[in-house]
Amino acid sequence: MALVFAVAGCGSDGSRANTIRVVYRSYSDFTAMGPLLTAVKTEFEAANPGMTVQLVPVTALDDDYQHKLQLMQRSAATAPDVFFEDSYYVNSDAAAGYLLPLDDYLGSWSDWHSQFIESTKQAGKSVDGKTYGVPLGTDSRGLWFNRNILARAGLPADWQPATWDDVLGAARKIKQVEPDVEPLYLPVGKPMAEGTSITLQMLLHGTETANLYNAATKRWVAPSRGMQDALNFVATAMREGLMQTAAQAEDTQWSRVERTRLIAQEKIAIVMDGSWYPSFWKPGGVSPWPNWSQTLGTAAFPTQHGQAPGKVNLSGGLTLALGARTVHAQAAFQFVTIAVNQKNSAAMALACSWLPVRKDVQADPRLSQADSSEPFWAGLLPLTHYRPTLADYPKVSDTMQTAGESVINGADPSRAAQQWADAVVRLVGSGETEAG
Repeated sequence: MALVFAVAGCGSDGSRANTIRVVYRSYSDFTAMGPLLTAVKTEFEAANPGMTVQLVPVTALDDDYQHKLQLMQRSAATAPDVFFEDSYYVNSDAAAGYLLPLDDYLGSWSDWHSQFIESTKQAGKSVDGKTYGVPLGTDSRGLWFNRNILARAGLPADWQPATWDDVLGAARKIKQVEPDVEPLYLPVGKPMAEGTSITLQMLLHGTETANLYNAATKRWVAPSRGMQDALNFVATAMREGLMQTAAQAEDTQWSRVERTRLIAQEKIAIVMDGSWYPSFWKPGGVSPWPNWSQTLGTAAFPTQHGQAPGKVNLSGGLTLALGARTVHAQAAFQFVTIAVNQKNSAAMALACSWLPVRKDVQADPRLSQADSSEPFWAGLLPLTHYRPTLADYPKVSDTMQTAGESVINGADPSRAAQQWADAVVRLVGSGETEAG
């Protein structure tokens, strides 16, 4: 494949004439990628004598990582050649001119056509029809529950809630018999950033409103009775002391590290979150826990009243993207193809407890051997939802985070829902919204 892109006026940074810069997020809850990318660097440099890979870990939470990445993009001296790109930023970053379209490279890459699962390719695709990111992994969301704690509360070992009331009811029973245990964990609060938006959308998709964005009418759904119900669910759990306290939800150390230790110490009973949790409990993880698979069960998160389809799922995931300022596009794309080849993609799935994006990795028996919950989470993918792939989404997400944070700090959920709707209308324009 020939080089198809160069930035006029960028020239070549002499210190980086033969170097590609790879930027990725590294934090205490996400430590596996350093060793994995180091192995990719070794493989790439062996295949390309004279070329060097500079790995640049950014120690930051999700939103802070994104802000630092955007600052890097503004200067040719600091702009990355390859970087981690969360799928929900693809459209806004493409519109801002930070990303290099990959279609010319993907066209002649056989693995892209034969091995990548079709639905996962959407993670890196923009509304302009171009692809800007290659998926690294995907995920599912639902409920983890501690069988021991639920048994003491009189709940079955194969607990499968059918409604929101079932979830809250179980949390109430646990609170009665286990006063030293937090019945329920919900990813909300400022440190969770986009996690708060995802929690609210998981709930929203289980309501009659069902969607944040109406693809048929091309309008954002605001005001939304479903969003009000989602906020009310969080408010109810908070008001009744069924979930983490507001102070815990606003504490970065608790939200990002301590909660995983408390789960392993059997101090949190039910967790509404994702399929990647086993990565925390593996040797070398945040909270090594050899017996997690014997202790924890899994359940799909139910719709509000048990209405069809009965359960909901929301998927996301990281991609590898090329920076628009790169003067090493060909080499940078080759680095990406090595990073996501069968061997390295499998290693990432195993280390990070990601659901695979390649067919040959999906068929790898090591995944279910290493993580007995993997088949359950993979089974939720056929009914999954994705966040709206629109340039305005990150800003709309910010308004959801504000609404969620206000509710956990005591705001009335009806008022918070109305303030959220007003903020969305101001953001996208009244002609771009509809009531739901």
